[in-house]
Formats: sequence, structure tokens, C-alpha cells
Amino acid sequence: MDNSVGIVTTKHAELDVELRLESGRLLGPLTLAYETYGELNQDSSNVIMVTHAWTGDSHAAGKHNEDDRKPGWWDNMIGPGKVLDTNRYFVICSNTIGSCKGSTGPTSINLKTKRPYRLTFPVLMVRDMVRAQKLLLDHLGIKSLLAVIGGSMGAMQAIEWAIHFPEMVRAIVPIAGTGKTSPMAIALNALARQAIFNDPMWKKGNYQPEHPPADGFALARAVGHISFLSDQSMQLKFDRRFSIRDGMFDFFGKFEIERYLDYNGGNFVSQFDTNAFLYLAKALDLYDVAWNFDSLTEALNQISCPSLWFAFTSDWLYRPEQTEELVTELQRLNKTVDYHLIDSDYGHDSFLVEPEKYIPLLQDFLSKLDGNKSLDLKTK
Repeated sequence: MDNSVGIVTTKHAELDVELRLESGRLLGPLTLAYETYGELNQDSSNVIMVTHAWTGDSHAAGKHNEDDRKPGWWDNMIGPGKVLDTNRYFVICSNTIGSCKGSTGPTSINLKTKRPYRLTFPVLMVRDMVRAQKLLLDHLGIKSLLAVIGGSMGAMQAIEWAIHFPEMVRAIVPIAGTGKTSPMAIALNALARQAIFNDPMWKKGNYQPEHPPADGFALARAVGHISFLSDQSMQLKFDRRFSIRDGMFDFFGKFEIERYLDYNGGNFVSQFDTNAFLYLAKALDLYDVAWNFDSLTEALNQISCPSLWFAFTSDWLYRPEQTEELVTELQRLNKTVDYHLIDSDYGHDSFLVEPEKYIPLLQDFLSKLDGNKSLDLKTK
């Protein structure tokens, strides 16, 4: 596997702690799944944390075994000679709490009841996820981060890192993010929730894992998936083509875009837990960088490190102006900030589909940061 980190293993940190959440509830002990790539340098100054999106996980690069059909979700970014060069950097990716991919979430056993949490799991905020990641780094003895880099929900985590642990973070790179979730994004998640709630197999969260609310969950994922795409990308990939299997005047016949959504929604049901999906969606809905601050200005004024921001022209889930609001305020506060609006037709998924459009900019940023050169950044 050229330029690959090769075969990797997901590790699990068992933390005998109780984390006080933004809701006031305590959650613990905690398990955090994580993967690392590359080697720590002598003074541990080369650590980059990669933060994942909504239904992502800690498996960001490499393969778990030779038979894996797909590598980690950001394999084109992490590895020898790649932008997150594992010959230079020690890259760590942690699965967020609230997920079902190895970290403590609704599928985990509540040690007090000896039963799965299900809907007794507390509502989380993105800030809680970041505090859990800080506990993981404490456990690993990592005291500083060269950068925190992530897209979508990962961008939210990067911003929270810079605000709440400014003494640890030397730079952040939020990609396709937002400072607060818009009413439209919340409305789409509300539709997804109702699709699940209306499935009789959901049973108020008490379904058996082998019998999930498959129909409702597949529809919920399809709703989300539409928001990740764009009109341009759907035109390019599907246009108005009708499925060759169906006659145009077959009442149940489908366009290719419909079959695509059916396939992705149905396939996702076996890969993710329904309750975890709902909890993470709730965390996205609740996200507001100014939460518990007097203003956006006060929140962003906590950031002391350089930041590099990317937004995408066709992203209608987290629109470019949502990123630009934060960048403008950081610039007004005389923070070291750079912003690039990337022209792409692939909607919110642009950061995954066309990374080559921003990799040179990220590479230049990291080179200056890594070389301790002056970061002469200007808002573009």
C-alpha cells in the first residue's frame, strides 16, 4: 500500500472518570476509541488531532486488515508524504462520545444498571465531546497539539478546542463548519428524527440491535444525505435519468437519484446504531459556539492561535457566510486568521470529495506552523 500508513489497530482508552457535561449530568467511566499514525517526536510537539464528522469514527487512515475493501475515511490526507505526513506528524483521531464506534454512547452498558443506556444516555454537546478528548490526551500524556483539523462536526470540535483549551492548541483548521446550526439544518434533522420515531420497530429506543427500525433509519439517512450533496452534484451524477430496471410509467418506478438514496440509506442501517445517530444529530442541533458566553465576540476572543478556515461555494448545509461570520469577527479582534472559499460543485461533501482543491493551502499553512515561521495570514 504505497503512501499508506498500512495496517492499523483501533485502541480503546478506559478512563475511570466522571465527566461533567454541559447539561450538568455526569457521564463515566468513559471509553474512547482512537487510532494513531506516525511517531511522536522527542518533545511531543508534532501532534495533530483529526476530528471526525457526524457518523465518522476513529478509523481515519490505513486498513484494519488486508481484506478491507476501503481504507480509513481520510486516507487520502494521512500517510507518508501526504498533507498530514506521518513521517513528520503524529496524527491521532478519536471517536467522539455519543457514537457507536467504540466510544461511550447509547449502545454502551451503564455500569450502574448493567443494561445499555439507550435513551437514558445524556444529551451531549460538541463541547462535551472535546472535553472527553482532552481526558484522552491527558491519559496519553500529550500536553500540546500542533493543530486540530476537522470537517463538518469535526470543524465544530476544532473551534471548541481553540476556545476552551487555548494553552494546548497551536493552530486550528475548521473545514466546512459553522458557528451555530441554522434553523434549516435543524429542520432537516427534525424530519430525520420523525422518520425514525414513526417506525414501529423503534420502540422508543428500546429496539433490539438485530432488529433496528430499518425503514425509518434508512429514510432518516437519506434526508441527511441530500443535505450533504448539491443540485450541481446531483445533476452531474444523475441528471433526470430513470432507472433502467423500471419503466417510465411504472407507478413504483424510480429515478436514479431515488435508487441512490435507497441504496445509501439501506446500506447505512447495518453500519451505525439508530440511537447514536439521534444523539449525535441532537448535538449538532444544539451547537452554538457562543453557548455560555455573553456573546460571539467573547467566545472567539478566547482563541489565541492561528486559524485556517475553508468553506465551499455549493455547501447549502453550512453555507459559506456562516464561516465568514466567524472569520470576520476574528479579523475584527485582530486574530491571526486565514479564509478560503473553495469553488466546488459537491456541496457539503466537497471537503471529502475534492480535497485536492485545498490541500496546497493546508500544506503551506502546516509548513509555516511546523517550521515556527511567522504566519503572515490575511483574510481572503
